[in-house]
Amino acid sequence: MVGWGDFRTAVTCTVAAVVGALFWGLRAAAGGAWEKEKKEEKEEKQRSRELLVRVLRLYKPDAVLLLGAFSFLLLSVLCGMFIPFYTGKVIDSLRTGQHEQEFLSAILFISLYSLGSSLGAGCRGGLFLCVIASFTRRVKLRLFGSLANQEIGFFEAVKTGQLTTCLSDDTTLMSRTVALNINVLLRTLILTLGMVVLMLSLSWRLTLMVLLEAPITGVIQQLYQSRHQRLSEELRDSVARANAAANEAVSGAWLVRSFHAERGEARRYGDLLMDTHRLKTSRDTVRALYLLARRFSGVSLQVAVLLCSRQVVQRGHMTTGSLLTFLIYQGEMGDNIRTLISIVGNLLTSVGAAKKVFEYLDRKPQCTMGTLAPDQLSGHVTFDHVTFSYPCQPEKQVLQDFSLDLRPGKVTALVGPSGGGKTTCASLLQTLYQPQRGQILLDGQTLCSYQHHYLHKKVTVVSQEPEILSGSIRDNIAYGLPDCSLDDIQEAARKANAHNFISQLKKGYDTEVGERGGQLSKSEKQRVAIARALVRHPRVLILDEVTSSLDTDSEIKVQQALSSGPAPTLLVIAHSLRTVQNADHIVVIGQGRVQEQGSHQQLMAARGSYYNLWEKHQSSSVAAAGHHGDC
Repeated sequence: MVGWGDFRTAVTCTVAAVVGALFWGLRAAAGGAWEKEKKEEKEEKQRSRELLVRVLRLYKPDAVLLLGAFSFLLLSVLCGMFIPFYTGKVIDSLRTGQHEQEFLSAILFISLYSLGSSLGAGCRGGLFLCVIASFTRRVKLRLFGSLANQEIGFFEAVKTGQLTTCLSDDTTLMSRTVALNINVLLRTLILTLGMVVLMLSLSWRLTLMVLLEAPITGVIQQLYQSRHQRLSEELRDSVARANAAANEAVSGAWLVRSFHAERGEARRYGDLLMDTHRLKTSRDTVRALYLLARRFSGVSLQVAVLLCSRQVVQRGHMTTGSLLTFLIYQGEMGDNIRTLISIVGNLLTSVGAAKKVFEYLDRKPQCTMGTLAPDQLSGHVTFDHVTFSYPCQPEKQVLQDFSLDLRPGKVTALVGPSGGGKTTCASLLQTLYQPQRGQILLDGQTLCSYQHHYLHKKVTVVSQEPEILSGSIRDNIAYGLPDCSLDDIQEAARKANAHNFISQLKKGYDTEVGERGGQLSKSEKQRVAIARALVRHPRVLILDEVTSSLDTDSEIKVQQALSSGPAPTLLVIAHSLRTVQNADHIVVIGQGRVQEQGSHQQLMAARGSYYNLWEKHQSSSVAAAGHHGDC
């Protein structure tokens, strides 16, 4: 019999051992001794705790699923805990050859507990998988929405591979915080505490020996965790760089092929993969050594317990069945202690992935749109002393104290040498960037005062290289307008001189255009892009050298369509001067400033920058015509 003194000693030692286990586990997760912890480490731990709380709050919509999952978790753990206990009862019954009723009762309890454990584990796993899927979808959707609202300068500063890695990998790691890590933590903690109680009832002496594994595992975990965490972060960055290189090569396939750079790109991608492979090998090697040390310590302790158990059984403190039960518990207990210590590190890893996700979620775009959406908009645009530099080259001012007035319903043409700031004006007018100084006004209000959807419906652009997305022609013309009718789409296509070629296609407006509009010619893509702009009935329309891809007939019809009905404010960015002669207002831009402005006749009479550009244009046209005649 175990006396009260022995029991008190057992409880005291057990509490001390459990406290020691928790101490070593938390110390291992922190990656250093508490007494030498630096201020930066404390701040990092505080940030990690705050991130963990934020991640947990994101699970609120899945509260019902989580409640059901944790209920089945409890059922599975409690049932599974007693199976080894009754296994020992079976062995004792077989050994004595008596008490058949006890044997059958033990078998019955094993069957019932096995059924309960299996049912609980299956339902728990299914519900947690549903939680992971729901959480991942929700976070990815929020992250994508945040990224989609960022200004263009953000995408120029951050590589695409980093964003796609965050969107795919980091969100998946976040989803494991509760559905996997906290799930395992609670299951293991409940199982461990229950096993400690049952093991104490079998032999408190052997139980104390088993609990000695906690500090040993803590030391091993401490040596492993910091190294593994650093390698994991480096590996994640390396994978992002490799993904970025692959995205660049695939998206620029025409450039790679045109300049015979296939080998160079393959070599660059191979070098990045080799770096990823090296880091993965290092991380896996560290983990293999960790598992080896952990396994060796566990087996060594098991051998020590077996040696001591012989004396315990011989003295009659335990039966053979009880010893078998204890050894089963010991095997599971070792795994549980190692899991409890390592799960904190896994939690920090998932929280580390959440750090980048929250960084993008919390980032506010430079221009926060307002609420203005007036029924009437004249389209009067004013550039008021605008100074602008691109985020990637902040030292180079593209526009310097730039002022310009676009009169409602009139055609304003921007001309000048390349790099002078013409396309930049169009980008600023679309709020793709924000000027560092000055402001851009639309009908006397800043662009950011308007609703985002309203502004980009009233201010549209057709670029020289139009972006056509995979999908049907109908989808491309109505892009961003989910309620756009087929009649409106066809009317816009007629104005863009696109209806005829679309109608001749087998599926008409439902024809799939392929990735990036690969099934259409350059002229057809341009006309679809013009229709996409016109279907919005814009009050400000930006045309960035769109006529270079159109034949003469299409160009005339588009100009006629623009002149019919309420005329929008038209901003034409011209690299070829033949398209700007009839503009109401011509502005010559050079070195980020307005050099001169006026009508074609006025500027020709002034014999300034525009006159020189026109003379060069005429000379080039004559030379090209002569060369064509010689051919």
